Amino acid sequence: MKTYTTRAVALVASAALLALTACSAGSSTSGGSSSGSGADQALSLGLVAEPASLDFTTTDGAAIPQALLGNVYETLVKQDDSGKIVPSLAKSWTVSPDRKVYTFDLVDNAKFTNDKPFTAADAVFSINRVKTGWTTSLKAAMDVVQDAKALSPTQLQVTLAKPSNGWLFRMTTRIGAMFSETGVAKLATEPVGTGAYKFSKWNRGDSIVLQRNDAYWGTKPFFQQITLKYFKDPTALNNALLTGTINVITTVQAPEALSQFTGNSKYQVLEGTTNGEVLLSFNNSKPVFRDIRTRQAIRQAIDHKALLDTCFAGRGKLIGSMVPPTDPWYEDLTAVAPYDVAKAKSLLQASGAAGATLRLRLPTLPYATSCGQVVKSQLEQAGLKVQIDQLEFPAAWLSTVFKNVDYDMSIIAHVEPRDLGAVFSPTYYTRYNDPELQKDLAAADAGDEAVQVDNMKKAARRLSEQAAGDWLFLLPNLIVADQNLTGLPQNAITENFDLSRLARS
Repeated sequence: MKTYTTRAVALVASAALLALTACSAGSSTSGGSSSGSGADQALSLGLVAEPASLDFTTTDGAAIPQALLGNVYETLVKQDDSGKIVPSLAKSWTVSPDRKVYTFDLVDNAKFTNDKPFTAADAVFSINRVKTGWTTSLKAAMDVVQDAKALSPTQLQVTLAKPSNGWLFRMTTRIGAMFSETGVAKLATEPVGTGAYKFSKWNRGDSIVLQRNDAYWGTKPFFQQITLKYFKDPTALNNALLTGTINVITTVQAPEALSQFTGNSKYQVLEGTTNGEVLLSFNNSKPVFRDIRTRQAIRQAIDHKALLDTCFAGRGKLIGSMVPPTDPWYEDLTAVAPYDVAKAKSLLQASGAAGATLRLRLPTLPYATSCGQVVKSQLEQAGLKVQIDQLEFPAAWLSTVFKNVDYDMSIIAHVEPRDLGAVFSPTYYTRYNDPELQKDLAAADAGDEAVQVDNMKKAARRLSEQAAGDWLFLLPNLIVADQNLTGLPQNAITENFDLSRLARS
């Protein structure tokens, strides 16, 4: 039996916070939180995509877990900065030799913001509820669970129907969020979790306000109040930082505007990587995309380097697949579909798609809008006609494209970690049905580490060679913030933006 353990979670969190925040001005020596008040205890972050709801059990999209996961809701296990699975509400765990039985030892001092203690019974409720109460596509990751039971208030046992490499990793994502049975009645408007922050209010169309959870079981965060402000326009977002309305631009939407911050002693600019693959998605249920030659033609009609230079100022990385470099099975597959307009025209003629009109339905997100214009221009040079429709994001895009699959092509960044199999399936909005791909993914999930890596590489290459979509580029993690802020993430490889590490130096 394998045992996974570490020091007490509170100590791990404390060490991480100290390493990132150094000597934060005004912080206490006991909890990492400041004893002061006023402006120093409030922080405002600028974001782009506002949630349509606060309930990620029934509403898809990355905006909800970005704000709430890890901050309001916690998981049994989480990822550290390198992607390693580490303790959270579970301080240690063991895995049986057949890799089907997981036994978790839970912290004994966590409680929900409705004052109910967190116990193994809540974990059982949360796991079972994914299977019975969730309606989003991500719930399928919990299907492998055969049984979950509380052995004691602080010990949980989960039995899988078969070995699964992916299950424990998925428990670091939103499906692993722990809920109180008495706190799920109003998830869309009143989240209840065990995290370092608690939900305060939602000013729709403007901001979400979180307050420090002073009853938090772990290390108390530095800031008493954090406001997440949403901007549809990248210029307005930049101006908000310049005028002091916000303190952080969490994701720079117009990289060409970075020059106004670079070299200014008032600000710091961070650049790292993400797992946000910007996908030109195809509706594979449409007859025009059932011919692989059409799909391959579109991939080869796009000059990805020119696109990246034009619509994202050359920031980001060309990858050629649905796997970012931070995953163990990453390979550079950009050579699978090299830019070749003549070949693209030939393929379109052969497939009968030359001259066809395709609807490119774009969310109103800056990167999608700007890159969509480049895609349109390049595809039309190869002999296609492209009609661009702008759909308000998130509501209109999620309803029209994601839910109703009423589109030919779209552009969206998929930021969920290790989502290759989830995105390219018959039931997802891509409507991609490939039994060979599913076979590779199943073998990867069931095998040992070496088998997993080998089969995930096979799956990624098959996706690329079959041109299931086109991966325009990998989003960079571009953050601009007040110079004295610490704890900002260099890389963004999880679903959430961790607010508990932020402090002032």
